[in-house]
Amino acid sequence: MSELGSKIREAVKYITDQTEHKPSIGLILGSGLGDFAEEIEEATKINYSEIPHFPVSTVEGHAGKLVIGTMSGKTVVAMQGRFHFYEGYSLQQVTFPVRVMKGLGVGQMIVTNACGGMNPDFEAGDLMIIEDHLNLTGANPLIGPNENELGPRFPDMSTAYTPEMIELVKSVANEEGITLQQGVYASISGPAYMTRAELKMLRTLGSDTVGMSTVPEVIVARHMDMKTLGISCITDMAIPEELEPLSHEQVVEVANRTKPKFKQLLRSVIEKV
Repeated sequence: MSELGSKIREAVKYITDQTEHKPSIGLILGSGLGDFAEEIEEATKINYSEIPHFPVSTVEGHAGKLVIGTMSGKTVVAMQGRFHFYEGYSLQQVTFPVRVMKGLGVGQMIVTNACGGMNPDFEAGDLMIIEDHLNLTGANPLIGPNENELGPRFPDMSTAYTPEMIELVKSVANEEGITLQQGVYASISGPAYMTRAELKMLRTLGSDTVGMSTVPEVIVARHMDMKTLGISCITDMAIPEELEPLSHEQVVEVANRTKPKFKQLLRSVIEKV
């Protein structure tokens, strides 16, 4: 048994000892969306600090709890706050909870985030389906010895975001009257926001949005053959020609304003996934 495999099993055992729920859907809740986990019914809540080998979230707006229960008729496990490369964790640590979710029985992962919009057709407050990504963190969570029991050495990423899940969320949004954007998300290491020149570079490379999360988790989810859906909340416009100073508080404020339609969309997607 590998060291990583042993850590996963220890974390899974601890969690399963706390609850009888067997989740099939995993949720990673980004900035401003953490309280969506409060809507989970019959919930078991576990502090990250109690789970063997889990990192601890250090970012404002990330509660740092794993919440397991039912929603929209499905059994789910939600990360109420995530971990980031810029906090000083390795990408293997950042993505460890995804591996634990798989060990709990999760086969479908919904990943959310707050991000900056670079496409001039977008507006702050828009929701965007991630159709593809650019990994510009300078690292990869799969670097190092491959754990063959978890996934292949060279996993395919041609459909990193599951096409069937993308079509489902588009259908749900149409039924709910929610307008969605669709585009490419670029993941950077952070924590500094980008310069004008860097934003121009990303736009030239084909990215519509930029953020500091999501891609490592999606890479690991796909490594383990989990179906994956990514939805971004565009909290600010990162247009290099019109760039203005930005704070984390502003990001959270816009995420909070967008929260009602984001929650509505997630509830309906969970019901039909």
